[in-house]
Amino acid sequence: MAIFTTKDGTQIFFKDWGPKNAQPIVFHHGWPLSADDWDAQMLFFLGHGFRVIAHDRRGHGRSTQTDTGNDMDTYAADVIELTDHLDLKNAVHIGHSTGGGEVARYVAKAKPGRVAKAVLVSAIPPIMVKSDKNPGGTPMSVFDGFRQALAANRAQFYLDVASGPFYGFNREGAKIFPGTIQNWWRQGMIGGAKAHYDCIKAFSETDHTDDLKAITVPTLVLHGDDDQVVPIADAALLSVKLLKHGTLKVYKGYPHGMLTTHADVLNPDLLAFVKS
Repeated sequence: MAIFTTKDGTQIFFKDWGPKNAQPIVFHHGWPLSADDWDAQMLFFLGHGFRVIAHDRRGHGRSTQTDTGNDMDTYAADVIELTDHLDLKNAVHIGHSTGGGEVARYVAKAKPGRVAKAVLVSAIPPIMVKSDKNPGGTPMSVFDGFRQALAANRAQFYLDVASGPFYGFNREGAKIFPGTIQNWWRQGMIGGAKAHYDCIKAFSETDHTDDLKAITVPTLVLHGDDDQVVPIADAALLSVKLLKHGTLKVYKGYPHGMLTTHADVLNPDLLAFVKS
């Protein structure tokens, strides 16, 4: 296993496949998952000659189950350390959901030459929680409900999320993949309960407005219009307006977990953007 230790002693698990002289593509997973959630994309881009990298965010997957530092600034700082360690240049950073917030914060702070392009997929920016400044957001009571469900019975909560809104399996006529549900649950349960609990605040309350405004590289924003977890109206439709070089692509009827359920459609679209 590839393990990188950050300055504060946190061990970050990561995968690094493909030619080391090829253009790197770095994948940032959603909550409460791991690098394994990118299997379909890692294999696809590896097959097209790219170097592909994905890490388990601190507190998630096989990384240290930290009880501190489970916030967006620290997540981005971990990525800065990892990309420095691997000396990644001209990389494309692709983030899903919470990983999209991590990408936005990292790319906004990245050293010149590190990042070529960015992709936000079903991503949390600009900010999820409802407030006077963000009237179209999700009420805090929803996130409080997440915390209560996680603390009460994390295993059942994760099964319910994966079986329902995450992949749109709760929609009438949806084709359900039991293995996909089990894999989501497996990834979630490997991570730490404290880190996952804290991350709910990180993904719901972090304001990425300034991050988006600071990004200067071409950025692709992909979102399904039937996303029940991160509704498109308060996410992608607002984010693309804040980006200097943003492009929006909306997928009709696609769910939050569309990278898994519709990898056959999204992977070629991602490749076209990377090569453009």
